[in-house]
Amino acid sequence: MPDLGHAEALMLALLNTAPVIDGVRRDELADTESAQAWLAAQGWPAAGNPARTLREARDALKSVILGAASPASLDPFLTDVRVAPAMTDEGLKWTLDEVSGKSVAVHAILAWDTLNTTSPGRLRPCSNPDCELFLIDRSKANNARWCSMAVCGNRMKARRHYQRSRQA
Repeated sequence: MPDLGHAEALMLALLNTAPVIDGVRRDELADTESAQAWLAAQGWPAAGNPARTLREARDALKSVILGAASPASLDPFLTDVRVAPAMTDEGLKWTLDEVSGKSVAVHAILAWDTLNTTSPGRLRPCSNPDCELFLIDRSKANNARWCSMAVCGNRMKARRHYQRSRQA
């Protein structure tokens, strides 16, 4: 299994495959070709990770994070998943048996579960209502609000400033 940092990066990348750019939703998993390009960019093989499964896993995970669905809705992606232990010089290592058609989805769900267990509330949607991206808040105060301070944070602050100046 990939280390936690890589798994979290994969999960966040999967969640953010349907950004809204200039008011238009763009789906990086819309078809087989674009899904294969996305997988390659993430360092994953295209074989065994169909675009439809990736989209379904992304949408199910988003629904769980947003509270619109129960974590039990992720069960179909975990069917037949097995983890095998092996001893190494560094100690016990767990290896995920690859499940045809679900490996990226399984890794993303496992990363979500680990993050949700170890750092609850750190994975959240961007506070910009026009943005549909997610962020992992790594700040000590757990008060990050935007997926990007340079983009969404700046827009939201400028919007609030404009509203205050109009009211004055």
